[in-house]
Amino acid sequence: MTSRALILGCAGKSLSAEEAAFFRDVRPWGFILFKRNIGTPDEVRALTGALRDCLNSGTAPILIDQEGGRVQRMGPPHWPAYPPGGRYGRLNGSAETIARLGARLMAHDLADVGINVDCAPVLDVPAPGSHDIIGDRAYATNPVSVAGIGRAVAEGLMAGGVLPVMKHIPGHGRAACDSHHDLPVVEASREALAAQDFRPFQALADLPMAMSAHVVFTALDPERPATQSATVIREVIRGAIGFDGLLMTDDLSMQALSGSFRERAERAFAAGIDIGLHCNGAMDEMAAVAEAAPTLAGRAAERAAAALARLDRAGDDLDVPEARARFAAALAAA
Repeated sequence: MTSRALILGCAGKSLSAEEAAFFRDVRPWGFILFKRNIGTPDEVRALTGALRDCLNSGTAPILIDQEGGRVQRMGPPHWPAYPPGGRYGRLNGSAETIARLGARLMAHDLADVGINVDCAPVLDVPAPGSHDIIGDRAYATNPVSVAGIGRAVAEGLMAGGVLPVMKHIPGHGRAACDSHHDLPVVEASREALAAQDFRPFQALADLPMAMSAHVVFTALDPERPATQSATVIREVIRGAIGFDGLLMTDDLSMQALSGSFRERAERAFAAGIDIGLHCNGAMDEMAAVAEAAPTLAGRAAERAAAALARLDRAGDDLDVPEARARFAAALAAA
């Protein structure tokens, strides 16, 4: 059966009967997990299995934000604590090697419990005076280093059978407020954005998936955030940056966006977004977003299929205990 152009969350560590019935009816393309959904490894495996059962698909995408540092949904005591992205940027000469290894270990953790998409790497380049919502999540403060470490993270994830999602295209690094709570407005010139913000995304434009930024760029579209701007999506993300992979929204429940939940989704799809993302598991909000979400068809369906075709479920032959020891030693020595 055809999927709806949606990725949805659920409320807890297991599915309610209402959630299972809703997901079977709506048929989202995939799901996303948050810390509220994470119990023991066996509980997470049971949840990912139950979610896929709703779609009768053993390979449906299940996403998580597992960057390390502040943004790590799976952590101690069942999984290791990973460093924030900025830690890699301070590893002189070995940043990309160690970042790749850390991402490969994360992929092992995720794949082991049935998660096959990670919302990383973060390709935002922070600017002086910006809000710390990005902060140490950024790999570095220059676009060349961000791109190099971001590429290494993407490669590490894919080597372990997990798809990367680069975020937040075309760049969240200049935002002066947190888009979870307010709408950032960036007044940099198009030339300044092209010289810094767009460059990591251009360098990694071959990656399979990207997440949009809920940010207004006045030089590009003074009225609408990138997520809901046909101009930004067409001229910048698909044009200047050259990304032709699957483009998903950042969370539609974030307060940077205005209007009803149906209106938020309608505006994003009208602008050219492929997949809508709603994260908090609130049934009334999900139902409203689902009313606006189209069937996954046309170029969006082709991009979704192309992304999943890049999943290498075999992975490599990583010696996990040895790799964990090597990773810890490299961080300790730096």
